[in-house]
Amino acid sequence: MPDRFQFDRRNVCGGLAACASVALGGRAAKAESWASGANALHIVILKSRRKLMLARAGAVLHTFPICLGAHPKGPKRAAGDGRTPEGNYRIDAFNDQSRYYRALHISYPNAEDERLAAAAGLAPGGNIEIHGMPPDFDDYDPAFFTRDWTEGCIAVSNRAIDTIWKTVALDTPVDIRA
Repeated sequence: MPDRFQFDRRNVCGGLAACASVALGGRAAKAESWASGANALHIVILKSRRKLMLARAGAVLHTFPICLGAHPKGPKRAAGDGRTPEGNYRIDAFNDQSRYYRALHISYPNAEDERLAAAAGLAPGGNIEIHGMPPDFDDYDPAFFTRDWTEGCIAVSNRAIDTIWKTVALDTPVDIRA
């Protein structure tokens, strides 16, 4: 077979990364540099403290108040349980056409979530996001922070989601803790 049909895997991967970067407005390149290594940006969510933190190399860059699922205690185990998951996930999609003001989709369920749900004979659910406010809420409405109201997602103010949206990339790690 002629040499011209042999592919160098590095060139193919580099070309695919470049195409993805152009198609995603540079987010793929950010994902490679921010989602790996000691200098990686990551999201830490502390459910009990109702806080979302953007951190890099052990330093907290931003902290935002959050609202959780209507039944926030304990990890999500089944579709419709009103709980926010606990575990390690990744940002796997950006959605600016969400029913809320902007949304970052989280890679829930992971393999462990699926295993636990299957062992209990349940469906794990899905479509967990970090998102802004619903259209009928004022971004500074104090009622927003007085109760947990999502179906299992993590809700932040519109200003917070704007900051998060500009800071994170696809494949950014998300660590959700009790």
